[in-house]
Amino acid sequence: MANTPTPIPAKGKWSNLSKHACRLYFLLIILQVPLFRVQCRSGMCTTPIQVTSSQLISSDVFPLPVVKALLYPGAFVNGLISNMTVPRWDNLLSVYNLTGIKEASAVTDLQRLEVLAGSYFCVAGSLIGLVKPGRMSMFGTLLVIWGLVKEGILGKPVNTDPTKAVFVYPTMLLALVCAFLSVKYDIKKVVRSTPAQPVAKPLKSSSKSKLK
Repeated sequence: MANTPTPIPAKGKWSNLSKHACRLYFLLIILQVPLFRVQCRSGMCTTPIQVTSSQLISSDVFPLPVVKALLYPGAFVNGLISNMTVPRWDNLLSVYNLTGIKEASAVTDLQRLEVLAGSYFCVAGSLIGLVKPGRMSMFGTLLVIWGLVKEGILGKPVNTDPTKAVFVYPTMLLALVCAFLSVKYDIKKVVRSTPAQPVAKPLKSSSKSKLK
């Protein structure tokens, strides 16, 4: 009896779910939709790009035009929504209070390493996810959430100023769902990697031949 190959599910409406989730997650990050509120080197940051940009400028990891390119889409949309103005490229750093970021103390970032590292992964994962869906966005989002929970619930680091308290926006849940859905599972690869189990053939009875 020949082995019957396992049927591979046909592509349906859910086959591109990870791509759509990656695109929505990218829009949440690049347009700087507020996800949380936490103290950072530039003051109070509400998006992973703001946390990442302050660190990139202060450490000179990337050229300044690259950081401005990350900031400008969100600044453009926020400017139109708030007061119907388009921010200028030369004035972009002052909008985010990043002009004197190199002289600011690094203690704030060091106390929130989970939020800082998670923001890096969120920004990088949103960009890479447009080309190839992966787990970087999910890992970064979970790391940011853990950093916010540690500070908000466990009180580490200790914050005595209520105006600088940690706050999580409802959009954080949307970002978390998109991060999980952006992980693409290859069903065909899983099916093909499963070894085929041999089917045992029933033995024919030889009792008649023994009686002869």
